Amino acid sequence: VTERGDKTMSSPFVFPLKCAVQQYAWGKVGADSAVAQLSASSDPSFVINNSATYAELWMGTHPKGPSTVVLPGVPHTSLAQWVQANPAALGEKVLQRFDKQLPFLFKVLSVNTSLSIQAHPAKQHAEQLHSARPDKYPDPNHKPEMAIALTPFEGLCGFRPLEEIVGFLKGVPEFQAVVGTETAEGLISAQTSAQVAPAMQSCFTALMTCDKDTVAKQLASLLDRLSTQADVAMSDSNKELFQRLHSQFPGDVGCFVIFFLNHMRLQPGEAMFLGPNKPHAYLSGDCIECMACSDNVVRAGLTPKYIDVSTLCEMLEYVPSSPQQQIFPCQKHPTDSTVSIYNPPVPDFAVARIQIPPDCAQPCTYPLPAVDSASIVLTIEGEGEGSTTDGKVHFSRGSVVFLSAHQTVNITCRSKGMLMFQAFCPLE
Repeated sequence: VTERGDKTMSSPFVFPLKCAVQQYAWGKVGADSAVAQLSASSDPSFVINNSATYAELWMGTHPKGPSTVVLPGVPHTSLAQWVQANPAALGEKVLQRFDKQLPFLFKVLSVNTSLSIQAHPAKQHAEQLHSARPDKYPDPNHKPEMAIALTPFEGLCGFRPLEEIVGFLKGVPEFQAVVGTETAEGLISAQTSAQVAPAMQSCFTALMTCDKDTVAKQLASLLDRLSTQADVAMSDSNKELFQRLHSQFPGDVGCFVIFFLNHMRLQPGEAMFLGPNKPHAYLSGDCIECMACSDNVVRAGLTPKYIDVSTLCEMLEYVPSSPQQQIFPCQKHPTDSTVSIYNPPVPDFAVARIQIPPDCAQPCTYPLPAVDSASIVLTIEGEGEGSTTDGKVHFSRGSVVFLSAHQTVNITCRSKGMLMFQAFCPLE
């Protein structure tokens, strides 16, 4: 046991984690999944089943998929248990702000078929939803999320520019039919931003509350026209997306939502931040995700799960935007050119992307800088040996390492470069 100030902390302060894999049906299959690849690379006992889906890798303390501490002499201890026994590892600011809890959940997602169209409530709204319907909204916390593409990654995020939505209302009669001619006209004729938001809300609500028979009939009509007519007023990419989503969720109102939301195509390293009340859906690809610890999701389509249309339509942020505006920028570290930081406007988490260049002199030593909160480091590419105050820790593809607050690790790179992501809590 080591004394640090007046806090007692079990040694060591830096150690590997064994992390949970979630096999949801929307995940990529077998070795196509980055989740499966990373898990198999770091864990010799992990055998990929090429007919199974591997959707999410969870790194953190969430009770539905807790990470396990990998330390000699520490059998069957979850990271949550270890943190409760060693709260000083979180860092003083996190201790005070988040009540002895790791405030974030770090993930890798491998998406084969679309996830639900959804949004997450703000903190105060989450408290109200949890109080009223704890069976549907299981905790009182907000759930901001950030997705960083590992491979080309596709999603829906935020409302499209007004002229695009109006263009679809005018050019796709099936879309206007489910929204309603009068409701559509309200948005088409809106002049000011004060008129646009309520008119957009009326249109979106009209779509989401349209009776299922009408939705199914109009979807079938559009699907038929796409297969028989060349002059449908949709781009090739929107045609392909509509047909793909309909093949995954036949008759689902969510297929029409693509006319409202931006179709995002992120390249590796690009990110989306999904703050409160922002409509979104993940469609395909592999990404890093970091989020506040919560299970509060308000869903409205492309899902067999509970759909809460009225709550979603009331809470959304009806602000037109371009896809470029939905890309969340990273900032270069002021003194370390290998580090880019994705620091969203929430206290719960930030993510550093650490890219040690392939032309670094072998063997190069990289000092992983200390942060004043606990952090979790995932290695995507490369290999290195980390030296800490209390020993060695190995970094290689798929390895996940927990760092207590204020810990510096000197990594000796054993490969041509490395790519790592580090989740931490950026409290000022």
